Amino acid sequence: MYPAIFARTYPLTTAAAVLDAVARDGYAGVQFNLSCIGLDPVPQTLPEGAAETVATEAAARDLRIAALSGTYNMAHPDATVRLAFRPRFANVVAAARAMGAPMVTLCTGSRNPTDMWAAHPDNASDAAMRDFRAELDFALQLASDAGIKLAIEPEPGNVIADARIARRLLDQVGAAHLGIILDAANLLSPATLPRQHEIMAKAVDLLGDDLLLAHAKDIATDGRVVAPGRGAVDLPAFVALLRSAGFDGALVAHGFDAADTAPAARALQDLIAGAP
Repeated sequence: MYPAIFARTYPLTTAAAVLDAVARDGYAGVQFNLSCIGLDPVPQTLPEGAAETVATEAAARDLRIAALSGTYNMAHPDATVRLAFRPRFANVVAAARAMGAPMVTLCTGSRNPTDMWAAHPDNASDAAMRDFRAELDFALQLASDAGIKLAIEPEPGNVIADARIARRLLDQVGAAHLGIILDAANLLSPATLPRQHEIMAKAVDLLGDDLLLAHAKDIATDGRVVAPGRGAVDLPAFVALLRSAGFDGALVAHGFDAADTAPAARALQDLIAGAP
């Protein structure tokens, strides 16, 4: 397991500047975002050589590109919006392959038309799942052709809202190119924090064989996202569960201000070193 960070945590727009900061703070890898090189995260065009430059700059600093973000609203209620993003997502997959990222991360989407992370009462509908599945099938074919994987994250505001639904999806799809991002904070709320060990253990039991990436987000007792180690999530217990499941990939910090990037790196290093 190794410490990594969302590259877009840094308010910088060149690969060299972002990756210099990542290395300086003590991370071993990044979950990259094309916004970090001045592009839209899911761009209409991919400039020639842009992704290769990221790979070169990462290698020069001995950093791993753990994943590339490709999030768009895969359950948007308007089919024309979903279809318009398909060629753009194809550019992300091409970029991932060119920069050597082993996976692209997805948003499983929301029926909320203005915020793909926000809950909506129709997210649990058969229609929302059907539309998401159509986008996922398209994305999986691209991933298969490119030789990379797709990683989905159970998010309370999305169609794949929890570990149980994620397990069902994996069993239904059965795709070798699909796996899971697990974030303990997304499994919890202020009301369920007292049961966090039970909830985390169940999620790892359900999804542990399919974990591709882990997020080390932390939340305070009021639900605010804070830097790892400053909240109420028992991250040492979470990391121990990940290791017990055989996970040995990137542990990715995110959700906090750039001022906290260096302390967060140290927190992740300590978490990884301390896990049994």
